[in-house]
Amino acid sequence: MSQNSTTPAHPANLNEWLALLESRHFKTIDMGLDRVKLVKERLNLQFSCPVIMVAGTNGKGSTCSMLESILLRAGYKVGLYIKPHFLHFNERARVNGESSSDQAIIASFEAVEAQRGDVSLTYFEFTTLAIMHLMANSPLDVVILEVGLGGRLDAVNIIDADVSIVTSIDIDHTDYLGDTREKIGFEKAGIFRAGKTAICSDPVPPQSLIDHAEAIGADLWLLGRDFNYTGDKQQWNYGGRGQRRTGLAYPSLRGANQLLNASAALAALEALRHQLPVSAQEARTGLVTVELPGRFQVLPGLPLVILDVAHNPHAAAALSQNLGNMGFHPYTYAVFGSMLDKDIAGVVAQLKGRIDHWCVCDLPLPRAATAEQLQQQLEQAGIVTNSAENAESSIQIFKTPAAAYTNALSRAGENDRIVVFGSFLTVAGVIEARMRPDIETK
Repeated sequence: MSQNSTTPAHPANLNEWLALLESRHFKTIDMGLDRVKLVKERLNLQFSCPVIMVAGTNGKGSTCSMLESILLRAGYKVGLYIKPHFLHFNERARVNGESSSDQAIIASFEAVEAQRGDVSLTYFEFTTLAIMHLMANSPLDVVILEVGLGGRLDAVNIIDADVSIVTSIDIDHTDYLGDTREKIGFEKAGIFRAGKTAICSDPVPPQSLIDHAEAIGADLWLLGRDFNYTGDKQQWNYGGRGQRRTGLAYPSLRGANQLLNASAALAALEALRHQLPVSAQEARTGLVTVELPGRFQVLPGLPLVILDVAHNPHAAAALSQNLGNMGFHPYTYAVFGSMLDKDIAGVVAQLKGRIDHWCVCDLPLPRAATAEQLQQQLEQAGIVTNSAENAESSIQIFKTPAAAYTNALSRAGENDRIVVFGSFLTVAGVIEARMRPDIETK
């Protein structure tokens, strides 16, 4: 029997569609490409323009956004599939720098539904197919696709990319990808294709990634061997196999790792320079103007508020380094919420020396850690809790990111700072709270 026999064939709006898709499949994550490939073939889904695919433990979103910004500056029509979203699902489907409309997304949902038949798809698989359908039917010059989880068995990998990028490789999603960098590197190398450019910007790539690229005959570009960067406090330079870009301004995205991401983006553009030529000035301007919420995003005003979606030890280490580079602040407050399947102890270990007051919160997903569980992890890490408002350190628990943020804001002085991290949902909750002062903060 078809999965949708007892549900409306055509929900009335985008929110109803998303609610339906969330309820359908028996597993939230169901690794494998057989089902999604079948529906792809029924849709006759293919792209008539170059496709860039980006995977990695961290840095995927930044690399995708840099590519989009540069290519838009160069006058190209650009499609970008990026995830997850913060406030609106439409953020995942960007066409020419703008989120797609409800109507355009619903039309592609209906197209996938019409071809799905009795094939059961996860929320991620269905929406991935729909966004690809939307972009394949738009007049685009280039499409950029961000991989969700891993690479080899991720739904995005049904497409053969012209250029594939793997950014950083570290321990995350161990239940699905393995518990070593070698195992995870192999999974991420699954997006590489024979005879196509395969870029890795991790400074120490796992041998498994190198071996797989060589085994399938991919054209592997490694940082330090095939491309590199140098720089000083004022500017930086990119050097590739046959192209140099000098006098570059630093990307507007803050953080110690952004030159790794920028170099990968410029390497991809070098590989595609005959199909998509980009001038030096277009590259400079694109990097300076790129925007991406939640990646060491420093908000205007006092106290300083930093939004960072860091949710694994590798990203937390980068966040810690970035916080350390910011100069002196009397106190640092954290708004921290996390999924339970993350290495919470590893994240805390990276950041405990940077944070004085912890405002930990529940998140609105069943697989999220509770605030009480986060408090236990902090205490096990040796963080001292004291309920006094003027204590040197404290841990307080809250039901929502908005409530945790409101508390931190009420306690922080104008020279202090608040860092919001641990999950996209933590950052999204604070973004929503800042946009809607009437939101529940108890």
